[in-house]
Parts: sequence; structure tokens; C-alpha cells
Amino acid sequence: MPDQLTGVFVAEKKDHTIYYRASMTCNQKHISLGSFDSSDKAHKAYLEGCLLFHSPNVLIADYTNSDVLPFDKWVSICNFRDNRIYICNPIYIRPKFFYYYLAKNHALIFDIDDLFYYSSHKIMQRKGHLFVADYGMQVNILNRYGIKNYGVCPRDFRFVNGDSNDFRYENIEIINRYNGVQKITEFGHTYYLTKIHLHGDYIIGRYHTEDQAAIAYNKAIDILKGNGCRKNFVSNYLEGLSPSVYADIYHGVTISDKIVHFNS
Repeated sequence: MPDQLTGVFVAEKKDHTIYYRASMTCNQKHISLGSFDSSDKAHKAYLEGCLLFHSPNVLIADYTNSDVLPFDKWVSICNFRDNRIYICNPIYIRPKFFYYYLAKNHALIFDIDDLFYYSSHKIMQRKGHLFVADYGMQVNILNRYGIKNYGVCPRDFRFVNGDSNDFRYENIEIINRYNGVQKITEFGHTYYLTKIHLHGDYIIGRYHTEDQAAIAYNKAIDILKGNGCRKNFVSNYLEGLSPSVYADIYHGVTISDKIVHFNS
């Protein structure tokens, strides 16, 4: 049997298929480099990883498809080399923010305060939406900013600097915070339009303030349930309003007759 190549370890799958794992140790940190179908590829991954770690002039942008290492691992090693922090996810840390690489030419920017979260939550893409797996569920990363799953840019939120990859908190402006509420500005005048979906969108009303619009949505839900509607609507939660102020607004807002007389 030939001598085992440096950094290569033979492993066996449940069906007894042989494969090869590569790993290296740098600064007393053991780093797994991936699994490969041949010992030669695994050894090349080991050599590539060692060269990358000891070559400060080699950058993330230098990665090519001909490299044996997976791109995610390339980013992790570059970050470990430059910042002395090893993170399994493809994160590269800067002084006040970090990059999360979805691909070589596609990186998201986050505040450094989010580093712990994204170090342990891998970002996935599905139909243009960005998710993480959290407690067994797919959670839209926009939820961390108080944006609903169905939030649409720029109707419900916007990126202040125009960069849709920049998820730093100062760059996220929430326009519509509540279910069914849309901020409308026409001819220099701003009002809040409230709608609810019942076999199509029904207008509940137009209101002067966002709080009125959000509470009108809740009131419409109560009316519909009283009329026998069984649809499971999600009410708006208004933080900071006392029960008495909420009640005053609730009783004062008017609701469209189409909602009041809706027959389920």
C-alpha cells in the first residue's frame, strides 16, 4: 500500500465507498478542507490551503474555478490568515463590518454586530430571497430589520445608498412597518393606505398617521371575524402605545363599508 499523502485521510461511506478527506493545521487550528473522490485531489487541496495561508498577497479575488479548494473554504482561510479568526461560513472581516460571500463576485455587507449570528447561520438563496435556517425554519434575513416576509423594495423598505447588497443597519430604511399599511406620497401630501386581502385586495381606508392605519387593519380583522370570516390574519403590534391611547384610536378610525358589510 503506498504511503499516505500529507494532509489526506481515507474514509468510508455507509455503502463502503472510499473517499478522501483533506485537512491542515495552522496556528494550532485544525481546519477541514473538504472531501474528494481521489487522494490526489485531496492532497492538492492540502497544498493549496497551506500555500494560501502563507501567502498574504493572494486575495479572495484571485480564486479561479481551476482551484481545488471550494470557494467558501478559500474565503475562510483568507479570513483566518488575515484576521486570526476562523469562521466556517464564507466571511471576511473588516474593521467595522464584514463581507458574507455568496459567490466570488457577490458579497453581502453586514455590521460587525451581526458577526456572531452569521458565523453560525449559513445564508441561502431561493428565488431571489435570502434565508437562514433557524430552529428548523427558513427565516428571511430581512426579518432582522423588522421587515415582513412579503416586504417589497422600494415600497416597504429601501437601501439608503442604493446598494441592495449592503445590509448595514444604517443603510436599511423601513417605509412600511405594518401589515396591510402602505405609505403614499402624492403632490407633496403623505397619507397611509390600508388594505386587506379577501379574494383580492379590499381598501380599509386612508389615514393621517401610520398608527391609525395599523390599528384600522386590526379593527378590520375584528369586524371580519365577527362577520364569520375564518381567514387567519396577523394583527399589527404597536410598541409603545398605552392601552388607553390604542383604544381611543381604535374607536375613532373609520372602516370601509365594504369591510363592515363583508359576507364571508
